[in-house]
Amino acid sequence: MLKKQEKIKAYRGISVNHFRYIKGRLYAEEVPVSAIAEAVGTPVYIYSHATLTRHFDVYEEAFHGFPHILCYAVKANSNRAILRLFAKKGGGADVVSGGELYRALKAGIRANKVVYAGVGKTADEIAFSLKSKILMLNVESFEELHEINSIAGRLNTKAPIALRINPDIDPQTHPYISTGLKKHKFGIPFGEALNAYKTASRLKNIEIVGIHMHIGSQLTKISPFVDSVKRVLALLVELRAHAIEVKYLDIGGGLGINYKDEQPPHPTEFAKAILPLLKDTGVTLILEPGRSIVGNAGILVTQTLYHKRAEGKDFVIVDAAMNDLIRPSIYGAYHHIGPVVKGRSGKKMVADIVGPVCESGDFLAKDREITRVKRGDLLAVMSAGAYGFSMSSNYNSRPRPAEVMVKGNEFAIIRRRETYNDLIRGEAVPEFLRQ
Repeated sequence: MLKKQEKIKAYRGISVNHFRYIKGRLYAEEVPVSAIAEAVGTPVYIYSHATLTRHFDVYEEAFHGFPHILCYAVKANSNRAILRLFAKKGGGADVVSGGELYRALKAGIRANKVVYAGVGKTADEIAFSLKSKILMLNVESFEELHEINSIAGRLNTKAPIALRINPDIDPQTHPYISTGLKKHKFGIPFGEALNAYKTASRLKNIEIVGIHMHIGSQLTKISPFVDSVKRVLALLVELRAHAIEVKYLDIGGGLGINYKDEQPPHPTEFAKAILPLLKDTGVTLILEPGRSIVGNAGILVTQTLYHKRAEGKDFVIVDAAMNDLIRPSIYGAYHHIGPVVKGRSGKKMVADIVGPVCESGDFLAKDREITRVKRGDLLAVMSAGAYGFSMSSNYNSRPRPAEVMVKGNEFAIIRRRETYNDLIRGEAVPEFLRQ
């Protein structure tokens, strides 16, 4: 049994975080993080099986007793091992591309538990969805609706659809991850919703099965959800008055996590606020959590390359960069950063923690007080399980990092580190350049 544990942080929101210090060494469940870094190298993403499992279960427990499907938002972290874990627990998937649908199906998620959103579905992606017999396509425009109808006709099938309704509710989050206002590209404006459903009801290859909404990500208040659900339920009543029935109410995802000092609601609080509104509606609820399940279940481990001091400012240069974790660069996002092995001195320093990429925007933290580090020291970037690897790139021709899952006292590589050869796979030099 592990003893003398030191929690990194007391997270509100979803319960347990299985990364903790034991006698000054950071552990992922029962495995020293330094041992993983030594075996696999850095940078490396590390995920906790126990945390992923617990966070999924918390949602299931919160909504137990009401018909629902938990459709994990694949965009948050699309590793097939993580999708497989949720598939084995009976979870579904919220996908936004043909590639995500392919991943979900390959991981064993049942097609009849998959919902597909996104403003720019191609004809091939729509056909793939219909042939796969997914639960429903969440339609975002009139033109898309007619395209789906046309493709379904060619395939001699009916397309199960929900219309994504933009409730014009401010989710009070970062503007880049806010999706529920009328100025955003997502969904059909609320004022056009009834007309859109009437149009859909007249299309012979369309089957209306649901209503969809999603107002944004990293939400730390319940009130925007409640206001949005109330608007959508008013639409539900109006639809039924026009003999248009729906089976599913998809309220999206977006519950936030604690990165720094946020106070996100627990899924139980969320359920207590939402479920009374749905009483006697007869709908099956669809939830699309992503970040709140995987965010605090993963860390990014990086090694210190150099320490540099210039014009009175300290820079800690590490081997992870903006191509590995881009959230700080594009959102100004905060991630707690701490040592993998705590030094005895405990001395502090204020520094920019930066990577090797040739951009001034390549940083993991700015003016951050951290324990003084030296070359070779390992640092852990916390709360990196969501929108970390899934947003990574090969910018500057940098191979993407490995991914590891820990369960108890063992760990497994769930994505090998890319090689230089991986960088040029798929490229070809034309004959006229070979001569």
